[in-house]
Amino acid sequence: MKIVITAEDVNDWVYKGEGAANLILSYQGSLPLLLGKVLRVQKVSKDETIPPKACAVLSTHEQLIWANVAELIESKSKDSLAQIYATCIMGPLIGTNHIDAGVRVSVSREFLEKVEVSTLNFRPAWRIKASKIDTLTNSALLISDHSVFPSNRTFSIAVEIKPKCGFIPSSEYILDENSIKKQVTRYKMHQALKLHKKQILEESAYDPLDLFSHSKERIHKALNALYLNPQNNFRVFLNGSLVYGGMDTDTNTHNTNNSFEELIGTSSGLNLNLPNFFELLTEMISKSGVLNQLLETQKLDLYDIEGAIHSYYDVISQTCPVCESISDKEFLEKFEKLHSIPIQKSIEIVRDYLVSATAKDCSLMLSFRPREGEAPASEEYGSVGIKSVDQVYDYKVFFIDLDMKPLDKMVYYYDLDQKITNFYKQNYQKILL
Repeated sequence: MKIVITAEDVNDWVYKGEGAANLILSYQGSLPLLLGKVLRVQKVSKDETIPPKACAVLSTHEQLIWANVAELIESKSKDSLAQIYATCIMGPLIGTNHIDAGVRVSVSREFLEKVEVSTLNFRPAWRIKASKIDTLTNSALLISDHSVFPSNRTFSIAVEIKPKCGFIPSSEYILDENSIKKQVTRYKMHQALKLHKKQILEESAYDPLDLFSHSKERIHKALNALYLNPQNNFRVFLNGSLVYGGMDTDTNTHNTNNSFEELIGTSSGLNLNLPNFFELLTEMISKSGVLNQLLETQKLDLYDIEGAIHSYYDVISQTCPVCESISDKEFLEKFEKLHSIPIQKSIEIVRDYLVSATAKDCSLMLSFRPREGEAPASEEYGSVGIKSVDQVYDYKVFFIDLDMKPLDKMVYYYDLDQKITNFYKQNYQKILL
């Protein structure tokens, strides 16, 4: 059945959230086919200094990068590109059963224009300033709302976590002067820069290495740190509605402990207090094992951006400006050898880095609900019980935000990496010495 969404349907779709490239609408109508669904609508930048994308979905150099995946090269729209990338690239790496690529649906220009107006009062001011809905596209992605279960028989809760990078790099291409990167996590160093820029009120104690460990004690510690300082990395939904954590900001916004415990307590039927809430999440993460595959995908970044940036300039056939700024003869020799490898190897290095970047930036949705009475286990969901609560919970785990990273973002990644590292070296490294 072909789905076409028109201006007459605009009142059935309400603002749920947004990222840099897409805006998410939640379905509130009565059509059974669309219940429990969200619509992912494309956005475009308002920054006039950023040139509009060419007609081709992939640039000429991006076609080189992804030449081994014919479906990506043949994509005719951003929506189909996102679908294929999630299915063909990320799925085999992090688990096809934990990915929802969605289905493309037709949307009218009038619908998109009305959504642009109807969502203004709900969007963060800085997002409105930066971007708007792309009213020239004719399609959007329809995806299951993983903050809810399909059935509304019982209360359900969902936790969205941005795990971030779960390993410390050891690449030989990291300059000696940047060796701090081999001792301190990228997340911790970035927190320092964000605090300096007043993008956050305080540094988070969260350590991604704890979350990715196989220690339940460390996973519990990571979840508690995310809860105490959620920023944009930890959100909780009750029956699909955000009840804890920031919607779209890097500042610290969350409810008080008491009000949150009331929401997940006996009044909602979930029978959870804060300690056993963390215990349940810990058990789900441990039992599902989803972070193991995610970490292996992140580790495709063997060269670090300090190495991959050299391969990037080879792929786009430009003189490497990074080499021109390096005086260390030992490293110059390393980089010269890197520049002399076959172009196919350079392409592979860049491709792996971009895939890794997706894995470092995605979100994990953990959704669960109490199993009713003596209901049998469902093959569709996992199940977990915890000692502190005489209750069995069904759960599902999905990764979201698995978009392809643009090739031309490599320079941005390199520049940001240097800013983060340099700031931390100048202001924090002495503490470690």
